[in-house]
Amino acid sequence: MKIGSLENKAAVSPAITERKTNSTSGAPSPEPSAKVELSAGALLGAGGGESVFDAEKVRRIAEAIRDGKFEVNAEAIADKLIANAHELLSPRSGG
Repeated sequence: MKIGSLENKAAVSPAITERKTNSTSGAPSPEPSAKVELSAGALLGAGGGESVFDAEKVRRIAEAIRDGKFEVNAEAIADKLIANAHELLSPRSGG
């Protein structure tokens, strides 16, 4: 996985149903025009529109990956995925 700068591009199509194949190997090749569309809720996030991007944390993680020192805590990831799913699926009260 390569970590680097990302270009800020406008969202277009929510899904692509066909993949182009590499003419030499017949394997699917990346679709250069594939784009992602985020819902308004995803753009606002749970923080009410506050930015949650931590550039310093990203830099530290990228450095740890590059140095081979990054460790994945599968239990913590699973716990957070379950908590997020529970939050998204639970009925909201008030409002």
